[in-house]
Amino acid sequence: MAPDPRPVRRAATVRGAAPGLAVERSLEEAGARHVGGMDEVGRGALAGPVTVGVVVLHPGTERGLPGLRDSKLLNPAQREALVPRVLRWCAAGGVGHASPGEIDALGLTGALRLAGRRALTAAAGGGAPAPDVVLLDGRHDWLSEPAASLFDAVAPAGPPGAPAGWSGKVVTRIKADLTCASVAAASVLAKVERDRIMEELSGEWPQYGWDSNKGYGAGGHRRALEERGPTPHHRLSWRLTRPPVPTAPGTTPQSTSRDETT
Repeated sequence: MAPDPRPVRRAATVRGAAPGLAVERSLEEAGARHVGGMDEVGRGALAGPVTVGVVVLHPGTERGLPGLRDSKLLNPAQREALVPRVLRWCAAGGVGHASPGEIDALGLTGALRLAGRRALTAAAGGGAPAPDVVLLDGRHDWLSEPAASLFDAVAPAGPPGAPAGWSGKVVTRIKADLTCASVAAASVLAKVERDRIMEELSGEWPQYGWDSNKGYGAGGHRRALEERGPTPHHRLSWRLTRPPVPTAPGTTPQSTSRDETT
């Protein structure tokens, strides 16, 4: 029989090992009833919000979600397809944002905390229980409120619009987005929603290429900043353009612009 000349279409493969639930189970065994995973997107961008996703597991969840990976290992279609499956799999999920203005006013850590609290509030919007423990990717706890100084006359007030406080426990784990299913799921929720925001903003500001670079410091984005200046969606407290490279007299300056990984 002659071979079929038509090309064979194969489904997109998912890279990397599937994240598991071993860490989440260990937290339940230590006494937590509702375990949440949380992850952020947009930390290093020059424009747009910083976005935090949270996923709260059902007590005793035994199985992960087929096809789930850290959002950076998935293509846009895979991430979009996972969102409804994540929300059916978990007890609750939510996404919160902090605007560029809030990043400028509060600093990045304060803005991450605000976005994380908003994500917890969004997840609890349908009456779902708040997590007893939140598992964060990395080694830095940016979700817990900073300890008040003994020299503070009163506890500092939260920023305007901040949701009610959350007093659960935070556990940090390096590469949790790769190894912990709840954190990987949270990264997918956050990535899909933030990408959608940046694509919508790109329709108003097409010169900056946010539909492709998502607000990160790619070469085209930086060139647009140098030529046109910042927009209301840029983080004005950040260094948005690179300083010129000094050159010896009589030499031609060399371009240092390059695309950056998103």
